[in-house]
Amino acid sequence: MKTNRITELLSIRHPIFQAPMGRTAPPKLAAAVTNAGGLGMLGTSWDTPKVMREKIRATRALTEGPFGINLAMPWDQHERLQIALEEGVKAISLFWGDPSPYLRTAKDAGAVVMHTVATPEEAQHVVDLGADLVVAQGVESGGHVWSTVSTMVLVPVVCDAVPGVPVIAAGGMADVRGICAALALGAEGVLLGTRFLATAESGAHDDYKKLLLAARSTDTVYTTLFDQGWPDAPHRALRNSTVDGWESAGCPVTGKRPLEGEVVGAFPNGDPIRRYGVPAPMQGATGEIEAFALYAGQSVGLIRDLPPVASVMAELAKAFA
Repeated sequence: MKTNRITELLSIRHPIFQAPMGRTAPPKLAAAVTNAGGLGMLGTSWDTPKVMREKIRATRALTEGPFGINLAMPWDQHERLQIALEEGVKAISLFWGDPSPYLRTAKDAGAVVMHTVATPEEAQHVVDLGADLVVAQGVESGGHVWSTVSTMVLVPVVCDAVPGVPVIAAGGMADVRGICAALALGAEGVLLGTRFLATAESGAHDDYKKLLLAARSTDTVYTTLFDQGWPDAPHRALRNSTVDGWESAGCPVTGKRPLEGEVVGAFPNGDPIRRYGVPAPMQGATGEIEAFALYAGQSVGLIRDLPPVASVMAELAKAFA
């Protein structure tokens, strides 16, 4: 395999990143991606300090390679960043806002820092702050989406804005063809979420995985509907009964939506999950799984199987041969 600036910086074989998908990306998924030569990631933005340490240590027990953690910055993340650095995590992903309060701390500790951007101006700003890598996330992406521009347009304008820093493309990719397109646009690496969500090691609920396999690219919606826990944050998810019920009611504002506050299920520990809540259905969740936030990117229409991560990585890596 060819090396590039990303593989050399992170000591990985393939510049393929697994998106940090919260509770649906458990240690076994992150470790499987790393063991297959990419960079596995843990979404730790809302974990308690105890849970975060446990997840990092559980991942390290499954792999000798590097992996990363992601922090969303609408919340204070100083304690979680410190935990990650204490635990020796060498790749820090920052998302949704200005990384100034965290970036220098991570860099001074020797971590590689990547930041997700929506515009070329934002890319220039974070590079000036010292970011090692820039993630250009197109609006096709699943989960919470920072950009309003398509990957096809965003990647080249970001690459042009920061030629001295490697750019990682995110959004709309699930196979070799998509990765080759991103590389042609100037990206040196890729970050995939939905493709890794639909794998054997994913922490997504089995019913969620079945819905992903049945979905078309046109079955996703870009919305702020699932906002209980993260208000006014655009995201992309599968259309489901919650979306349909809200639209049938005339798309009322938060506080006036049909069945708002209704418990639709529970976490594995029994804590309730309410309609319009942020959590996606993880393994062990119970209730009306179809009514949860079912995050997925438009690339879902390309996915029709649930292979092990090793098989996915072996296929995707062909783009870098």
